[in-house]
Amino acid sequence: MIQSDTPNIQVLSTEVSQLRQELQLRDQLVQQLSQELFRLVKGNTSFMPPQPDIEQDLSQLHALQEQLQAVEQQVGFYQEQITTRDSEIYQLRQSVQELTDRTRMLEQVVQELPQIYRRKFEERMTPVREKVAMLQRENRQLQAELQSVSYRLALKTRNASHSGIDLPNFPRPASEQTNISTPQNA
Repeated sequence: MIQSDTPNIQVLSTEVSQLRQELQLRDQLVQQLSQELFRLVKGNTSFMPPQPDIEQDLSQLHALQEQLQAVEQQVGFYQEQITTRDSEIYQLRQSVQELTDRTRMLEQVVQELPQIYRRKFEERMTPVREKVAMLQRENRQLQAELQSVSYRLALKTRNASHSGIDLPNFPRPASEQTNISTPQNA
């Protein structure tokens, strides 16, 4: 087994040496390329990346700041409008609530009005009814007195008109005279 390992080691060592040579060759090529690139870049300024333009960047930054300020002003304006509208909405809601409450109260009053009018009418009619009843009693009493006075006046008028006339005295039958003159005792 030791003999078979020896050729493998030799093969491996040759491979390693070949790989080292290739690696050295590559390193040399990389170094040459980097030197050539450095020489080209150093000699050619157009090949260099452009330096940043600070003035242009500052002007762009200033323009962006102005745009930001304008947007912030718009946002502030819109926030003020929103706040104003919110307060108007709140006031309108309050007004709607007050008007709704008032409407409910008025609807209740309208529903109660017939009862209120009946009660007030009854309150006003009570003294009128009492006065009508009193007037009717007084009227009946006055009519009774008027009839009484009329009757007495008629009697007086008849007696006064008959007193001047002589009425004949008719003789009474004898049987009526004795019955009238003697009272019957029972």
